Amino acid sequence: MAKFELKLPKMGESVAEATLTSWLKEVGDTIEEDEAVLEIATDKVDSEVPSEVTGVLVEKLFEVDDVVQVGQTIAVIEIAGKEFVIGSSNAKTETVVVPAQEVIALVEAPIVEVTSSVVQISDTRFYSPLVKNIIASEGISQQELDTISGSGKDGRVTKNDILKFIENLSSQFVKTEVKQVITKTSIEESKAASAVPVSVNGGDEIMEMSRMGKLIAHHMVESVQTAAHVQSFIEADVTNIWNWRKKVKDGFSKREGENLTFTPIFLEAVAKALKDYPMLNISIDGDKIIKRKNINIGMAAALADGNLIVPVIKNADQLNLVGMSKAVNDLAKRARSGKLKPDDIQGGTYTVTNVGTFGSIMGTPIINQPQVGILALGAIRKVPAVIETPDGDFIGIRFKMFLSHSYDHRVVNGALGGQFVKAVADYLEAWDVNREL
Repeated sequence: MAKFELKLPKMGESVAEATLTSWLKEVGDTIEEDEAVLEIATDKVDSEVPSEVTGVLVEKLFEVDDVVQVGQTIAVIEIAGKEFVIGSSNAKTETVVVPAQEVIALVEAPIVEVTSSVVQISDTRFYSPLVKNIIASEGISQQELDTISGSGKDGRVTKNDILKFIENLSSQFVKTEVKQVITKTSIEESKAASAVPVSVNGGDEIMEMSRMGKLIAHHMVESVQTAAHVQSFIEADVTNIWNWRKKVKDGFSKREGENLTFTPIFLEAVAKALKDYPMLNISIDGDKIIKRKNINIGMAAALADGNLIVPVIKNADQLNLVGMSKAVNDLAKRARSGKLKPDDIQGGTYTVTNVGTFGSIMGTPIINQPQVGILALGAIRKVPAVIETPDGDFIGIRFKMFLSHSYDHRVVNGALGGQFVKAVADYLEAWDVNREL
């Protein structure tokens, strides 16, 4: 019998680990291909890990509440197959597990001549594959390599030589950075020492923060400490949108089987503005700016437990209003029912949050790192307003809302931040009341 190692799959570029929340199978249980074996949770979404093969679960390597790194083996599944030993006289022997159905293909595969395993990097020196891999992973330049005295035969650089060189580099780096680390630690210790203790009275209730609540709290504090938050506000007249939606929503619901909310209308305007101002559709990686090719808009959604999650509308600028409505409704429904997949909350390039849902007329949202902007949509209010006409100004009743734009002042200045939110407002105010769906 062969053994298959079930590993924690990659769940997005920013997810490196997950917490094992429950086992759906026990040792000795038969598992079908694509059947869920366990449940995991990240700081963004809960998900199931399915099996890639059919077999019997023979070993569980982690317990509930353990933290698992992406790529780590979680469980071992026994499948029909045989074990083969593949090796050579001058190399370390490895045991390779090959499923039975692949044996014939392995045996009948054409023989490929293997060239020398020594790779030449410079004109005067040779480096073994192991040393070459270390050089590549550590980013050591040819100029640095030339300074290393090899202890091997004919002055060849050995594994110990290269590791010693890296250790010396690390030591030098630590010496130059230690003063900054000490300063930072002193500041943090000072803050901790000056923190006001919290008193607890007899009638007070002490509640433990949920796992997701702790992760969200950490993410929010980290964002505030990382980005230079600045806000711009603008009021938009959405009377045309209010009246148009009231006119078409019933027909849309009957034809499409979907409710037409304000959210897809607002997201369409944001997507258009991001195309106009692509420097809001960026991310920061250290001192580098990553200009995103795709416009993927995250929409913050409230969960039943009071926490928030941000599913992402991929390529939002390429969707018409019907497609946007279906995408918004699908993600919102699956968010509330806890059925989002890891990919549903990955890849966002800009975020929108609707604080008006809770009655707020405006807000100052915290940027969702590593993005550089987030837009808060305030409640739509019926207010008296001055209406300009060719025959003069008069007072009328209009539907208005505030747009609150938080952006990272490290890379987005006040002009760009203000122009972007003004563009969103202009698209909303210019809504065509005769638009067909």
